[in-house]
Amino acid sequence: MSEELNKPEWQVIGQLVSSIQIEQRRSRRWGIFFKSLTFVFLFSVLAIIMSGDDVETLSASQDHVAVVDIFGPIMTGAEASSERLLPALADAFAAPNAKAVVLNINSPGGSPVQAGILFDELQLLKQAHPAKPLYAVIGDVGASGAYYIAAVADYIYADKASTVGSIGVIGSGFGFDQLIAKLGVERRTYTAGGNKDFLDPFLPEKAKQKAMFEDLLNQIHLQFIAQVELGRGDRLVPHEDLYSGAVWHGQRALELGLIDGLGNLHSVARDQIGVADVLWYSPEKTPLEEVMEELGAQTKTAISWGLNQSLVIH
Repeated sequence: MSEELNKPEWQVIGQLVSSIQIEQRRSRRWGIFFKSLTFVFLFSVLAIIMSGDDVETLSASQDHVAVVDIFGPIMTGAEASSERLLPALADAFAAPNAKAVVLNINSPGGSPVQAGILFDELQLLKQAHPAKPLYAVIGDVGASGAYYIAAVADYIYADKASTVGSIGVIGSGFGFDQLIAKLGVERRTYTAGGNKDFLDPFLPEKAKQKAMFEDLLNQIHLQFIAQVELGRGDRLVPHEDLYSGAVWHGQRALELGLIDGLGNLHSVARDQIGVADVLWYSPEKTPLEEVMEELGAQTKTAISWGLNQSLVIH
């Protein structure tokens, strides 16, 4: 019998049975994976439906600190855009039991236009609610346009290791004119107006256009500096690199007067404002956005689990 089992055809059958067993195990594991994914989706929907406004309403009826998150790139259409943040900021200032408003910042910056709009509108909100102080608390990073916005606050706090500053403006691009010349490609551009091909990356750089662009950046930089000085006043300590676009850790930013102290959202609420309870007034997401965000996070975990299981059975 053992001789029979050693025949090539029986070995092939044995390999086939082994392969079938492996595939069955794979199918079971991926079946569990997709069932789990479906459960996560349904659970997320149910959790959002049941999460309610009762707790939030209860908190809003008590003394609290109103918090608005400014996270990620500051640009039109993004989460940190003026069109999304301004309604939330208006609600935060108008809330009768909000003893202060905090900008909870974690952003590398972005559009100077969006930052300028938020700075100007926050100035107006402060004037309309003079008894309600505005704080900015920087997390990992509050740089460039994010610091532009923070400068409007009455007080700015950051962690000792936060990245703060970058008071500068940058514009960048590429020059492909020499590359296409080597490839034998001719760039044909027809314009009505001498600068309609402004900084075209496929044409040689023109000195006049370069000077115009640098002047544009310098003018926006001066606007940025003016707003920072308007917000910070004589708290700023003169330094040759203060407006150079350099970034500083929180401890050094404190020494330069870019911030008023070291702390985080909860320590500022507790120790500076004197109200431990915080309530978020960040822009509300649609139920679909909330489901997709929650599902995305859970899906990453589930996919990671599924891939790990696949690796185990190979």
